[in-house]
Amino acid sequence: ICLTLTTIGQETNQTVLLPSVNIQTLSGEPFNTQTITNDGKPVIISFWALWCKPCKQELDAFSENFQDWNEETGVKIYAISIDDARSSSKVLPFVSGKACEFDVLLDPNGDFKRAMNVNLIPHTFLLDGNGKIVYQHTSYYPGGEDELFELVKKVANGEDISGKEK
Repeated sequence: ICLTLTTIGQETNQTVLLPSVNIQTLSGEPFNTQTITNDGKPVIISFWALWCKPCKQELDAFSENFQDWNEETGVKIYAISIDDARSSSKVLPFVSGKACEFDVLLDPNGDFKRAMNVNLIPHTFLLDGNGKIVYQHTSYYPGGEDELFELVKKVANGEDISGKEK
């Protein structure tokens, strides 16, 4: 498995924030991506699909760790399904069976995926408490969630993680 880790904006002081894109909740309600906030605490956004085995492994890892992560850092997770309109109806039963305690949203037209330049999944972004994208990676391997959580802790403590490429 190929793993790519990147830190955003390390050579410039440009602030990279989330674009404003309308996607959907699992119940089909509109949801604008600029409302993704967490009261000054970190946010993880992960793009995934039902057909992607590494994506489901990453979601399982997030599910197993979310409660502890949230208690320690206050992090929120948004899992964005890029399944198309035909298969997105299967997302709710899938995540219900997993008892996900984090937010799962639908991007059936791929608008948010395109706006975030997501080409390979899983593709995970880490935002600081100001909503700035400070880190991203693609792919998943067992233990990758622990490395991500180490970065979440640093961001939660106000540390600058720019230049932390792996």
